[in-house]
Amino acid sequence: MDDNSKILRTWKGWTTIQNAPIYENMLINQVFPEVKKKGVDGLEKVNISTKHNEEEVEFFLILQFDCLDSVKAFAGENYEAAYIPDKAKRILLRYELKAQHYEMQGELLF
Repeated sequence: MDDNSKILRTWKGWTTIQNAPIYENMLINQVFPEVKKKGVDGLEKVNISTKHNEEEVEFFLILQFDCLDSVKAFAGENYEAAYIPDKAKRILLRYELKAQHYEMQGELLF
């Protein structure tokens, strides 16, 4: 993976239908603002997507970083490990233990 290309980091977590708004609010108003305050300047954007099932809500996150070094500043040298604050773990039913990383090849805007 090129250290200088944009990196997309993806991750999934699941919570109850009742806790979904709480978790989304936590992501928007606590988790990612705290990440930015810690000086992770290379985090360019965060996409939060959901999929509602009968008994739970799946969250699919896509974080865009300016380079792999910024991913490491966010997640540490073991950057494939999922970043899940303890307060989020208490709300989630289950979650992926590893994040996936992709080099961005291009973006089409219409």
